[in-house]
Amino acid sequence: MKRLNLSKISQFFFLILFLFLFVNTEYRGKDEISLAINSFFRANPLVLFSYILSNFSFTWILFPALLLTFFSFFLGRFFCGWICPLGTTIDFFSKFFRKKEKRIFHPHLKYYLLGFLLFVSLFGINITGLLDPIAILVRFLTFTAFPLFGDIVKSGWVGLYEILGEKRDSIAFLYDFLKSNILPFRETIYPLAFVSFFIFIVILILEKFEKRSWCRNLCPLGTLLGLLSKFSIFKRLPQNLCKDCGDCKSICPTGFEKDLLQREECILCMDCEFKCKFKRVRFNIAMKPDIETSFSKRRVFITSFITGYFVSGVFKFFRDGHDSRLLRPPGVKDEKVFLQKCVRCGECIKICLKNALYPAVFTNGFYNLFTPILIPRKGYCEYNCTLCGQVCPTKAIPQLPLETKRKEVIGIAVFDKNHCLPYAKKVNCMVCEEHCPVPKKAIRFEVVYERDYDGKMKELKKPYVVDELCIGCGICEYICPLTSKAGIEVFKSKELSRSDIYGYNGNSKIS
Repeated sequence: MKRLNLSKISQFFFLILFLFLFVNTEYRGKDEISLAINSFFRANPLVLFSYILSNFSFTWILFPALLLTFFSFFLGRFFCGWICPLGTTIDFFSKFFRKKEKRIFHPHLKYYLLGFLLFVSLFGINITGLLDPIAILVRFLTFTAFPLFGDIVKSGWVGLYEILGEKRDSIAFLYDFLKSNILPFRETIYPLAFVSFFIFIVILILEKFEKRSWCRNLCPLGTLLGLLSKFSIFKRLPQNLCKDCGDCKSICPTGFEKDLLQREECILCMDCEFKCKFKRVRFNIAMKPDIETSFSKRRVFITSFITGYFVSGVFKFFRDGHDSRLLRPPGVKDEKVFLQKCVRCGECIKICLKNALYPAVFTNGFYNLFTPILIPRKGYCEYNCTLCGQVCPTKAIPQLPLETKRKEVIGIAVFDKNHCLPYAKKVNCMVCEEHCPVPKKAIRFEVVYERDYDGKMKELKKPYVVDELCIGCGICEYICPLTSKAGIEVFKSKELSRSDIYGYNGNSKIS
């Protein structure tokens, strides 16, 4: 009877769970999200360490990551071989590559990379999300794969309807099911979609050189767990290759180097035990930790410290905090704190109800890359929506009650009198005022009488913004009927909340 490989079963289960949570991190007609992919981030030790170092504080929402760190400390690097969805994806595609068995990275590069990310976090610049394996996979799915999947399915369904003709109603329920439970709410191909796709493809192509090349040579999460695994009480025996066999070296996806099992690289997949034809391999409890390292700890520490210090200084100098059009999601009060907490996962972008959030691109500065920014000309922040705060794994975007969120200031709307129709063309337009969601209207009109360009006296309603009421949701800019540049634009504001303007019942003190 063939034995079941428990690690493969676990990998399959967690990959299905990951995809299930990803698909459900989507607007499905409900105001609350009960299941979200942020669970994987909250159980991510790399997110935990970078959060603590950059914020000098701990948050209980990352308690699952603390538990995983504890178990990794005693059991070893099991996350990579039993849970990690990117690792499972790599294993699936690995069989399609003919291996050259050539190590193209220096074996100590991963330690310098991890050290750099942790030290740069210590100096207040948290960029670990750029190389976090969970974030890489989520961004690839969010920005590229999932929208493309939705577009293909919808296009295919249209073609199928044309073929079936009048019989198409008989299968309409299938599409309704897909639309309500699986397909994305919209098929937006986001900026940096190609970059996310390219990073994912490069990780897969690395399999051409050796199995789990990303995991062995670059992955900062895997490296961190590998360092913790040196204290593990779970040990493989025999530690060396058997002289009369040696099959373990070709079977093992990560661990063997020069016929010796590298304990910090073993992902506990147990393929060697499962496939051992002599039944010699076993994993036992060994109380003596393996604290020896194959790299110079002092050299890695000093190099990582110096590079982290200087790079963080460069980022702080060029930090684009003064960009008046760099608008953040509602509830973000401090740009510095937001960037220290954000893991650049893209969940808020994916869930945004009115398609207002987009990933920051290179023109917004490298430090802001993949962080969410609000672009009012493309979408607006729905007045009655709190979804982005619900899915943020580290509360970089705080989860706020609806009444509180309605008072949070994203920016301030400003009219461009060179474009706004009543000012530039002397044509009445009331679109922005009609759509302003603030109860007492942050956009109002002043009635004036002026001569038009034909010399005739005309009643004009010239709009103006009540700064004390405007929350910068962006609907005015989005809905502006001008086809190119809007006649009203939202700019960043120093004010953060309208709690001083509204009473407890949410009514404006301004008449």
